[in-house]
Amino acid sequence: MVRKNPFMNIMSDPAPDDDGAILEYTNKGASKSLIHSLDDLAAKADRLMEGEVVVDLDPGIVDESFVRDRLEDDEEDFNGLLGAIRDRGQDTPILVRPHPKVPGRYMVVFGHRRLRAVKALGRNVRAVVKDLKDQDHLIAQGQENSARANLSFLEKALFAAEIARRQFDGDNAVALSALSIDRATFSKMMAVATIPKEVLNAVGAAKGIGRDRWYELKSLLERPSSLEQSIAYIQTDDFKARVGDDRFGALFAFVKALAKQSRPKAVRIRKWTSDDKSVFADIRGEGKRYTLSLNTKDAVGFGDFITDKLGDLYQAYRKTNPKGD
Repeated sequence: MVRKNPFMNIMSDPAPDDDGAILEYTNKGASKSLIHSLDDLAAKADRLMEGEVVVDLDPGIVDESFVRDRLEDDEEDFNGLLGAIRDRGQDTPILVRPHPKVPGRYMVVFGHRRLRAVKALGRNVRAVVKDLKDQDHLIAQGQENSARANLSFLEKALFAAEIARRQFDGDNAVALSALSIDRATFSKMMAVATIPKEVLNAVGAAKGIGRDRWYELKSLLERPSSLEQSIAYIQTDDFKARVGDDRFGALFAFVKALAKQSRPKAVRIRKWTSDDKSVFADIRGEGKRYTLSLNTKDAVGFGDFITDKLGDLYQAYRKTNPKGD
């Protein structure tokens, strides 16, 4: 069964009263490119199923993919899928391969949620069986998810990192093809994937958080003290009470605040010595603090003299610098 790109409906003929504005916009520029990219990905996934026989399998002999592509399931979406399969049956088969290590078993390439749903309903799963190598498995899994699944940037980054870890090739072509990304995006994904797993697992999928904010968080966590305090923060009740994107937002705000606190203040240091070498002064300006330290035998006497003259000195200063700059 060929599944349609969900954006194709906006490329059909416009309604009589919209003067073709929407159609004109969607058929040019970035919008047209995005729509056709999604359509190409969907078509690639569908071609894997063409001409193949659909069989019924006992879900008990079907294992998950050897690479996980989701950090968490959206239970509301899953319950909707469960209800649809309960009412209409499983319209679209999943794709499986013979298990590469266990004879008589299978491994899911894509369709994990459909498999979970039929298991919950106590039914067999409708599947296409295709003999695939590991790298072809991952390309098919990635392209299916890129075209149809609501995976977050973090989930895609971890998926790409897992592909890269397996070193199918020297130039990461498998990861680029699986996720249909360029090398710049891949590089940032690899950087984000280096954030400690305990932090990533605590934050979760963060569906609404994109590449740039994840990359900024990764940069902020490079400071060892910030990372250490962040790991302590994600254990707090305040953090654990949050859900979804709010967890990312809370951690991001926490680390940003740490960065501001840790910024070094500008320090100005000067030294002064009297002509007769009887008094030495160390002068330090830091933020809103200015310190004058006098040393040697005349320090106390000269210090008292300055103190008695502070009023006159300040008035003279105000005349030369009335705004206090």
